[in-house]
Amino acid sequence: MEIEQDDPFLRFIDYARSLLSPEEDEDLDPIGNGGNFRRPSWKWIASRILKTCTAYSSGVTPAILLSDLSQAWNEQYREGASTKRPEIIDHLRKKYRRAKLPNTVTIDSIYEKNFLSLNSVLEAVIVDTFVLPGTNIHMLTLGDFWSSNTIDLYLHRRYYDLVDPQNGILKKGREILLTGCYLRTAAEGSGYPRLLPSEYLVILLDEDEDDDAMLLGAQFCSDSFSSISLDAVNQGISYSLYGRIEFIGSLEVHGKFGSLEHKQMTLVDNDGVKIKFLLWGEQILLANLFSIGSMLALDRPYVASSLESSVEAGGELCLEYGSATQLYFVPFIQHEEQVCVTLTQTCHQGSGPLGTINPSPGAKVSQVSLPRDSQGSLDFSNYPFQSFVSDLQDKMTGISLYGVVTNIVKERDTAQVAFLLRIQDSTGAIWVKLHFEKSWSLGRLSLGHTVYICGLTCSMTKKKRLEALWFESDTGASLVNLSCLPALLNSSCLQKLSNLSNLSTQTSFPQIAQIWLEMAHCHVSTRFSHALCGHFVNKTSSGALECSFCHCNCDSEVVLSFHLKITLADESGKIFSWSTGQTAIELLQISPDEFYELPEEEQIMYPSSLENEKFMVALVYRNLEENGLCNNLISESDSISWEITRALKSED
Repeated sequence: MEIEQDDPFLRFIDYARSLLSPEEDEDLDPIGNGGNFRRPSWKWIASRILKTCTAYSSGVTPAILLSDLSQAWNEQYREGASTKRPEIIDHLRKKYRRAKLPNTVTIDSIYEKNFLSLNSVLEAVIVDTFVLPGTNIHMLTLGDFWSSNTIDLYLHRRYYDLVDPQNGILKKGREILLTGCYLRTAAEGSGYPRLLPSEYLVILLDEDEDDDAMLLGAQFCSDSFSSISLDAVNQGISYSLYGRIEFIGSLEVHGKFGSLEHKQMTLVDNDGVKIKFLLWGEQILLANLFSIGSMLALDRPYVASSLESSVEAGGELCLEYGSATQLYFVPFIQHEEQVCVTLTQTCHQGSGPLGTINPSPGAKVSQVSLPRDSQGSLDFSNYPFQSFVSDLQDKMTGISLYGVVTNIVKERDTAQVAFLLRIQDSTGAIWVKLHFEKSWSLGRLSLGHTVYICGLTCSMTKKKRLEALWFESDTGASLVNLSCLPALLNSSCLQKLSNLSNLSTQTSFPQIAQIWLEMAHCHVSTRFSHALCGHFVNKTSSGALECSFCHCNCDSEVVLSFHLKITLADESGKIFSWSTGQTAIELLQISPDEFYELPEEEQIMYPSSLENEKFMVALVYRNLEENGLCNNLISESDSISWEITRALKSED
């Protein structure tokens, strides 16, 4: 199937991109590192547009979208006035090589918003240390690489030993990571904001610096995970341990202690021995400071038995963040790789009005630098261009795709909740394996629907087949169904109005038409559907209700839905189509429960009352010949190719 290229959604992304970063100002070289480009990436713009459309469900205008894009981009990536930034930060900034942590906020943003959430992360540099006059209260003045402002922190007493003027490691020029901070605003005291003490501070070390390398060698290389002994711990012996972060688990609730939350991390030492590092309660904030592949040094961790911790630690012992524990961190440095890009995919260029953008024929080749993660995979999270199926290769992460769903299959006979989703774009098709935490959570999705999916990882299987994976719990993972987007019908900048006679069966976007209803060939029935996924349920031989899509027992999760088959007409022609869910309710202007309560005679007569009612509708086409694996989804449409995914009653 060859897909049409004139997609209004893609056109608007290119238009917005041309305004946010005119061609003459474009620079493919990253600033800093980790793929922080001077211009917004294609993925960032697409995700931001869809986020705004979700917030403005009644519709968006170009002005709303462009204003939001401009404000968000300037807020996230503006550079502070370098003339005001302390010299020590400018010096260290040249060496900044690590990827920015997901929850990082800037000091400038703290001043602007006068707010700081507990799970926010500060990647800070110590600009100065001092003691408040007449007290023994230690203060740190902090700056960061992206701000012109500095802010003072009341240092927590557990770190006082580390600010010794002669030998203390917390001194001017030291980088730290900080979370779990409360902000004391100007109105509460000194006349300017300060950060209140936090226990959750991690000291960054640089193995290329002699002092840091000596500290690691002298303090953390004599003990190994296999040398830990509970008997020794009970005799008062403490350990200083060093290992690589191999795994960071998701948040769990500890059953034994009711609602106590915890996180597990897996550390591996130089001998390949693994041990669990546990964070309990508020300590889980520390996980915001860590990244897989980085090295963690633990001075005086609390050593517990797995039985004592009451968790499945996979070994006899585990480590915890104790009252005397100090943490040091050697971040994983993302190495960059030059990637050649053929810019034929940038098919709309220029900064003129949206309607005047013309295709640009000619191809040019450029290169961009992309970081590699700890597993050796190229990170495409900030890739400046649109990714296509034909671009996918082994060892790629942070991929986004835009295309049409041509197949969906639930994986069975497995403990995981996983679905196989086949996505097709103009360059090809690929199966994506979707992993869910508990159950399907993406609403109704079916054949022919247009989706935008972020957070894909590509790898090669043992059978040398390319595999695309998506995990619901991953940071940045999302999937948006554009065909069912509420804002679509009222957002003229993201759609193209078509006559029914001109509808295409080979398109990547929902098609919009102004129609009226013809009831001569209309069939309305009510059926139960699964509330989580919107697909119809079937009654099994045992009498239980099973979802035709999720293939799970859903007796307690069903709602009454319409199954509507109807003729749409305009001046150019007619098509036979079908609909269900909220869209069918919009078309019939009655709820399934209300319709079900009508006497049978009134149910038969009701559709005739809607003859010639006018609507704007979104239509998608499903190619029934290509969807042999989707018998359940084909049968729900009674083999009707056109589905109405959104409907809005016209006033005229």
